[in-house]
Amino acid sequence: MIGKLKGTVDEIDEDHCIIDVHGVGYVAYCPARTLAALPGRGEAAVLFIETYVREDMIRLYGFATVLEREWFRLLQNNVQGVGAKVALAVLSTLSPSELANAIALRDIAMVARAPGVGKKVAERIVTELKSKAPAFAGDASGTIGFKQEIGEGVAPAPIADAISALTNLGYSRDMAANAVAAAMKAAGEDADSAKLIRLGLKELAR
Repeated sequence: MIGKLKGTVDEIDEDHCIIDVHGVGYVAYCPARTLAALPGRGEAAVLFIETYVREDMIRLYGFATVLEREWFRLLQNNVQGVGAKVALAVLSTLSPSELANAIALRDIAMVARAPGVGKKVAERIVTELKSKAPAFAGDASGTIGFKQEIGEGVAPAPIADAISALTNLGYSRDMAANAVAAAMKAAGEDADSAKLIRLGLKELAR
């Protein structure tokens, strides 16, 4: 089984790339975000690989980070109706931390932004992975517990009201939650919604 490729970029196409490793070209199907981050042809690159072996084919899926590959596995192994194509679409649209945040906040619309992912599939992703998302939150690990409280509707009223007000102004739930989390650090946990909104707006204006 192949778990990692380290070589030079030979070709980048719409849904895959070819990595040359000592003269052998490996075709790896990747999320759009991974393909966009690859260097130019002939330059050094590393991909973390998930190898699929079936009776009729062997296919490599490539990812920029180990965490991205873990989400690829999580999506397919835990959510009914999610195969490699849908998992790649999700990871093409959202980074691991963005996906973890969306699941924690139960932001179905955010997950449904991925091409080919309808509301029902997005809802299954959010529901089936809500307990697993914190362990794979990456950069979002510091606020993931706070966002889970918001998503589950158990956050204190001032916090819920402040986030609701900010989302009504057009900010995403994730942006609003980050702003309110920063406002709480500045104002303290006992701050009322008006103060959290005011400080949250200042945070969003930066």
